[in-house]
Amino acid sequence: MSEFEVEPVPGLPEKLPEGESLRWQGAPRWGVLAVRAFHARTVAIYFGILIALRLGYLIMAGAPTKVVLLSGLWLAIMCLLAVGILTLLAWAFARSTIYSITDRRVVMRFGVALSVAINIPFKAIESVGLRRYADGTGDIPMELGQGQTVNFLIMWPNVRPWRFFNAQPMLRGVPDVDKVAEVLTDALRSATAADQADATEAAQAEMSDPRQRGSDGAKGGSTQLGTAPAPGR
Repeated sequence: MSEFEVEPVPGLPEKLPEGESLRWQGAPRWGVLAVRAFHARTVAIYFGILIALRLGYLIMAGAPTKVVLLSGLWLAIMCLLAVGILTLLAWAFARSTIYSITDRRVVMRFGVALSVAINIPFKAIESVGLRRYADGTGDIPMELGQGQTVNFLIMWPNVRPWRFFNAQPMLRGVPDVDKVAEVLTDALRSATAADQADATEAAQAEMSDPRQRGSDGAKGGSTQLGTAPAPGR
């Protein structure tokens, strides 16, 4: 995690190293964050039910029309304020968030008051999920490998909901989520294949090095067989 004030590249705390390229970059939709992260619609429904119950109670109690109207107006104003604040927060979070996918990592830049960048190397990602919504947006949670952790409170709302322990970073509310998921899986697949090819090449180079073979032969065959010398000998 890094904090920064100036971006040499939008969404990235520094220029990409030589050989690393940007495959995709985007941001969450503020409307999606308002509904699914800040639950503005749920709050509006709650106030709607509260207003209906309050007005029904006053009418059944025979309260004057003026009292009924003022009571409903007061609750409606409170509803608008609450929903407005939540929507404004969602807009601010979406505006300050940029997701980036390179051929080696996922970078999440976010923060309203202070920008923070989270680098997630592909080697730290164990699996990737996908949750698709009817409007074409969706969420892409990333399960990290053993020993790799992120802080739920620092990452929110860019984290899978209700996973307080073993928190999972998540690309949240991204448009055209199927395309983004395809880009990420292809990048992960390519990176894994490249790592395997490098490991195979290194092993072949080690086996073809006469000095390495001589060193291995001097140590004896027991090392190759995976046995250990008996104690006391």
